Amino acid sequence: MSMDSTELRQHLRGPIDDEAAPAWRLSLWDFALTFYARPGIEAACLRLQDGAGLDVNALLWACWLDTHGLTPEAALADAAHPLWAEVSAWQRQITAPLRHQRRTLKEQALTNPAIAELREAIKQAELLAEREALARLEAIAATGRGIRPLREGDASLARRLGGWLSRPTFSHLRALCILQARLDPPSPAD
Repeated sequence: MSMDSTELRQHLRGPIDDEAAPAWRLSLWDFALTFYARPGIEAACLRLQDGAGLDVNALLWACWLDTHGLTPEAALADAAHPLWAEVSAWQRQITAPLRHQRRTLKEQALTNPAIAELREAIKQAELLAEREALARLEAIAATGRGIRPLREGDASLARRLGGWLSRPTFSHLRALCILQARLDPPSPAD
């Protein structure tokens, strides 16, 4: 059951520890930058991306929704869900190739300043591609499709995101718990 825009507005209000702006004024991009900079978040996200094939932007989106008392509907755990199609295509066609190029040049960049400069330019392009993916995910949230308010009996964020894992391992579940623990404030289900 998706929400209409009136219901969504009620939920897109909630705290995160950015003193400069309340969470309801933080775009998904601003939230992602603030949250990703917290201790342990980058490592947890990369573990889930590289080890479990999860999309970091989708994880950040789910965390952002959680701070607003929202959650992706269970059907979104299926990567083939139509709401993921546009974002998945963007990530696969644009972001992933840039990430691959950046990682491929890492060793060469250590000894060659020209390659280091090229790698930095690719890194900036990758960051812009990530920003676009987050904008697309925020647009999905704005429609109210595929998301719903958290209910009292809902599992914790880490457990809900665990449903996105095809083969959960202890390391992956621990990374999800780190994401949940670093949110401020924890959701009522936590």
